[in-house]
Amino acid sequence: MSWLDIGAVEDVPVRGARMVRTRAGCVAIFRTGDTEFHATSNTCPHKGGPLAEGIVHGQKVTCPLHNWVFDLNTGAAQGADEGRIDVYPVRIENGRILLDARTLRTRSAA
Repeated sequence: MSWLDIGAVEDVPVRGARMVRTRAGCVAIFRTGDTEFHATSNTCPHKGGPLAEGIVHGQKVTCPLHNWVFDLNTGAAQGADEGRIDVYPVRIENGRILLDARTLRTRSAA
């Protein structure tokens, strides 16, 4: 894997999120615990809501526009007929958040 450094762990508050711009598009970074991070596409497939501005609860995020709920582990929409967001491998190393750049190139993060 080719890892892309996207920022410091401290840049994302616990139970919060940040959006980062990559060459493949915008990615939402979620922090669900002290050392637990998730990366997904930033755009809700329903109405295009910015997921990094959503509410983080447990292992899920709720879209700020129309309350669609997505599982941060699988990307599946919950309680909706259809919908999914891309999820990306993320790891923490020396206090830095790293994304798998290879998967960003093979999926659309915009």
